[in-house]
Amino acid sequence: MKTFLAKKGVSLSAHTYFVTALSYMALGLFSSLIVGLILKTLGERVEGLAFLTEIGTLAMSLMGPAIGVAIAYGLNAPPLVLFSAVIAGAAGSALGGGPAGSFVASVIAVEVGKMISKETKVDIIVTPFVTVTTGYVVAKFISPKISDVMVNFGELIMWATEQRPFVMGILVAALMGLALTAPISSAAIAIMLGLEGLAAGAATIGCAAQMIGFATSSFRDNGWGGWFAQGLGTSMLQVANIVKKPIILIPPTVAGMLLAPFGTVVWVTSNIPAGAGMGTSGFVGQIMTFESMGFNTHTFMIIALLHFIGPALISLVLSELLRKKGYIQPGDMKIDY
Repeated sequence: MKTFLAKKGVSLSAHTYFVTALSYMALGLFSSLIVGLILKTLGERVEGLAFLTEIGTLAMSLMGPAIGVAIAYGLNAPPLVLFSAVIAGAAGSALGGGPAGSFVASVIAVEVGKMISKETKVDIIVTPFVTVTTGYVVAKFISPKISDVMVNFGELIMWATEQRPFVMGILVAALMGLALTAPISSAAIAIMLGLEGLAAGAATIGCAAQMIGFATSSFRDNGWGGWFAQGLGTSMLQVANIVKKPIILIPPTVAGMLLAPFGTVVWVTSNIPAGAGMGTSGFVGQIMTFESMGFNTHTFMIIALLHFIGPALISLVLSELLRKKGYIQPGDMKIDY
């Protein structure tokens, strides 16, 4: 069985499903739901761009198929399995599973499809039939239950954050920030959990702190190109350096933890699931914060202080202290971009 699975490219490992598949799911989400929300928001807010609302609504409605094909591509599915995964992803979303349902239905359908691919002389019929059917069955009987678990857990996090905004704000910011920098998708996690409101606001602060924090504290090693690559792209570029020297995680993580209470107790911030785990990547977290809190000067000032200025200053101070103590050396945060 191990030989057969290896030949088919099926790796029954946590890394495959919770790192690789989740990361590609995030790409599917960004290409449909998130970009759709951005377009829809622009269409509703900017005069003369109303047509973007229609485009955005269409993109958002195709979230399930986008997740399906993204996961299939990430798991190196052969063509017939990849194209059939569009249906599996759509079924996962349409039959009550939402994003989590699409993820589960797509992963299982793709892996089963890979195992059956090219095993018969009528592959062009058998492979899509098995892949689509598997995806539908999973979407019908399993995906909604998994989605309910994810949503209930998300609701528990949001309830706990509202009850204990100081402590839970710090915890949510730290964990979501670390998830953003780790090789998993904080965006996919936030959307599957359905994080919104206060918890989403704290998550956004934590994620933004990781990106702006790493961009600023590593400026000596990477310059402006590295600042933009990390600050507006992804702090995941530091993963290799973190493995070699975990201490470099301290400045951005502490920045997020220190700023989170300001967003949950002092200036009450909120966000929506599509923006909660995005940080400052492409300014999606900020656009969705405006969508949640309103387009006004107050929101702009909060975003500027808690998403950009605060993380930059705190991370810079802490990283310089660690440099003076000799814990961080030149080149420790050098990245390829």
